Amino acid sequence: MNPTRVLVTGSAGQVGVDLVDTLGGSTPPGGDEDFLPDGRRVESDEFAVLGLSRHDLDITDRDALTRAVSASRPDVIVNLAAYTQVDRAETEREACFNVNATATESLSLAAKEVGAHLITISTDYVFDGEKGDGYVEDDITNPLNVYGASKRAGELACSEADTIVRTSWVMGVRGKNVIHVIAQRATSGETVRFVDDQMGTATMASDLARALVTFIRVRPGGVWHVANTGATTWCDIATFVGASLGRDDEFVTAIATVDLDPAPLATRPRRSDLVTQKWADGGWRALPEWRDGITRLLSGRTANSELRS
Repeated sequence: MNPTRVLVTGSAGQVGVDLVDTLGGSTPPGGDEDFLPDGRRVESDEFAVLGLSRHDLDITDRDALTRAVSASRPDVIVNLAAYTQVDRAETEREACFNVNATATESLSLAAKEVGAHLITISTDYVFDGEKGDGYVEDDITNPLNVYGASKRAGELACSEADTIVRTSWVMGVRGKNVIHVIAQRATSGETVRFVDDQMGTATMASDLARALVTFIRVRPGGVWHVANTGATTWCDIATFVGASLGRDDEFVTAIATVDLDPAPLATRPRRSDLVTQKWADGGWRALPEWRDGITRLLSGRTANSELRS
């Protein structure tokens, strides 16, 4: 059989590098080789992958994007390119919308032109956090910040055939994320302060990458919530990381969002944890519990550092 042709935008990001590894049949750093949500391992020749970083393709250039899709003629496009600077977006609205909304529309149109299936990533920040418990796919959206609004606009720009994957608090071994900051401070003897009044769902890049393989195979269409199991706060996450690295309870000080100094430019939802029941109803194995994921991330982080040295 011919391999499935997959075009990945944003392939140099923390999810992108893990997805490219996973599609090639390798387990990325911090990944779980036994996490097979659809019960199938990835064969080394199952996918033919074209990974494009932002240096390879400016997705806001519609003509260049259309040429790239027309030339490669993929079966599936996975759009991981995104403007993710939540606070900076408040002062760079146009740039944020160009990447997260306009370019997503361009990809949807280009995919339809060549008969490809588009899978694109959205966020929990499309919600305002006022529901009181976890969000399901059909809940009303009401973003509180520019980033969330841009991602919602990107969702609306997709066709009904496209697959929209909402995820949250993504963290991987490779790439910049808050786990590396927490771990560095834990091992250097410093302390940290984290909010305990914002609740969400953490997502390991390696687990999300493996979930995306399932979507590449089945191409379901519609909106899906994908995140690791269990709601948490950044304070809880920092406390768990500290304990895992031998720090005591004094490592983390819990603070309220209003006590952040400097105050963030963007308003975050108070509770935006994603319910993944629809994913489970699809017959697929739930993503591992968030503590399991962070344990693997910390182990992979150490191994990755040793390899670089």
